[in-house]
Amino acid sequence: MTLIDRLYRRIADAGHVCLGLDTDISYLPDQLKKDNACDALFHFNREIIDATLDTAAVYKVQIAYYESLGLRGLNAYMKTLGYLREKNAIVIADVKRGDIAKTAEMYAKAHFTGDFEADFITLNPFMGMDTLEPFFPYLDAGEKGLFALVATSNPGACDIEGIIASDGESVSDKTGAMIKEKGVRFTGDCGYSLIGAVVGCTNKVQTKQIRSRLDGVFFLIPGYGAQGGKAEDMAGYLDKNANGGVVNSSRGILLAYKKPEYSGLGFAEAARAETVRMRDEILSAVKGKEV
Repeated sequence: MTLIDRLYRRIADAGHVCLGLDTDISYLPDQLKKDNACDALFHFNREIIDATLDTAAVYKVQIAYYESLGLRGLNAYMKTLGYLREKNAIVIADVKRGDIAKTAEMYAKAHFTGDFEADFITLNPFMGMDTLEPFFPYLDAGEKGLFALVATSNPGACDIEGIIASDGESVSDKTGAMIKEKGVRFTGDCGYSLIGAVVGCTNKVQTKQIRSRLDGVFFLIPGYGAQGGKAEDMAGYLDKNANGGVVNSSRGILLAYKKPEYSGLGFAEAARAETVRMRDEILSAVKGKEV
């Protein structure tokens, strides 16, 4: 069973939540701030992981939050990735690398092996499809995967992704088509490829036909919650089996303990409660809309 088959089955069991461990020091409750900042960061992540293992399909760890703290921050990043793998959780390293030739090869080695090893990594393909190719040898065994940016959730996404070519297709459309073509050779039994796409649920570039155009491409869907995306916004991105994508939430879960509805709960308990609420909201939206 390939990694994408594992993720597909995990969604069927646990729902669509991708829990983003994009953890800023300011998110930590006061009682943890008494510790060394980077030790506290890992402690916070570990408690949330333990509380949500049965309710999150996958975890996404954004490296920038850890890089900003220097070597000690990267140690917390390494420990977080290692703990997730120890718990047999599926982990996406959100690194958005995008370069060519030997440099891309070194990025692949850095994030698919060693201290920073993850299952999936995010890539920026806008320098060209050759930026993806150095990662392919790691996909051949079926145990690693990629999510390439196609239609992102940021307000300025249309600046480049929305540019329309002479044939009437946008940069986003063309990127998605090339990602799909590159991914065919890495298709698992579930019908999806180990090369997926980042498709934001707040972005207006993509058309209503994005799922049919990118059949066989698994979606990482950011923009839910703090960025304004709703469960119904992403329901149409899933396939007829209500699978084929995970929905990321970071701040909405990490800071759930500050919400009035979770008053009296610890940060990990509140994160679990918010993950369950999000999971159920998405499942309800999916059931209520033909996909």
